[in-house]
Amino acid sequence: MVRAGIIGGAGYTAGELVRLLVHHPEVEIAWIHSESQVGKAVAEHHPGLIGDTDLVFTDVIGLEGIDVLFLCSAHGKSRAFWEEHPCPAGLKVIDLAQDFRDESDGYVYGLPELNRSRIRGASKVANPGCFATAIQLALLPLAKAGLLQGDIHVQAVTGSTGAGVKPAPTTHFSWRSNNLSIYKVLTHQHLLEIRRNLQVGDNLHFIPVRGDFARGIFAVAELACDRPLEELTALYQDFYADAPFTWLLSGPVDLKQVVNTNKCLLSLDQHEGRLVVTSVIDNLLKGASGQAVENMNLLFGLPQTAGLQLKASVY
Repeated sequence: MVRAGIIGGAGYTAGELVRLLVHHPEVEIAWIHSESQVGKAVAEHHPGLIGDTDLVFTDVIGLEGIDVLFLCSAHGKSRAFWEEHPCPAGLKVIDLAQDFRDESDGYVYGLPELNRSRIRGASKVANPGCFATAIQLALLPLAKAGLLQGDIHVQAVTGSTGAGVKPAPTTHFSWRSNNLSIYKVLTHQHLLEIRRNLQVGDNLHFIPVRGDFARGIFAVAELACDRPLEELTALYQDFYADAPFTWLLSGPVDLKQVVNTNKCLLSLDQHEGRLVVTSVIDNLLKGASGQAVENMNLLFGLPQTAGLQLKASVY
């Protein structure tokens, strides 16, 4: 049995992580740390967990008694954490923040469809960003085949949970409802990891959009590509043949097919030499906590799908 500890347990991603781990057949949660919720029942703060766990948030960090540590705190806090806490030998770490996505300090970038064999042999994994996951999975087969030529234009709409649990003017229901807006135009922080892993430069242009819904990312990439659609379809199918969560569909994809799952669904369209790739994921699962559990499974030699066989809330 894998014993897990969680830092930063009050946020949306941590709540989803707890939901997955309490039902995982090979995992026991040892403790959940939170600076803001100490002494409070986890299920009281994350009401979707009522009846699933009787754990209480703690301010005690016991790294010696666990096998894996999940870091779910805000970006920048992971490096600060390790400046104050020595990492015990043998402890495996999965960081859901962006601090080590450049693979510094011995971390492996945790996109299984790209680095599955490296993750299996790693001790520290940097979980990808949510936008970065959706966009890279849309374009990785093309990148590996040398087909990302010229400008690549991406727009992606995300749900409000992508902004985190802390309230902000653009996350309030009264503002977000019946509304759309763009932000961080062409400057989003996930561009760093996307460009690095796809080995493209600033010819990949990304516009993120705030959507009028809670969960999910709907990403559309458009670029020049005159290869026959049948050839591109075979390319994607071959590339993801061993990926249990990433699927190319023959028709359109939509968010309801992936919300509450660890899946990424893709579709291809082509017109007059322009290729359009659509990618949909749940930002809290395949874009965060589900992928973190997927990485944990790989780290410990467990089935990659363990604890992640979830049904989409289509209706």
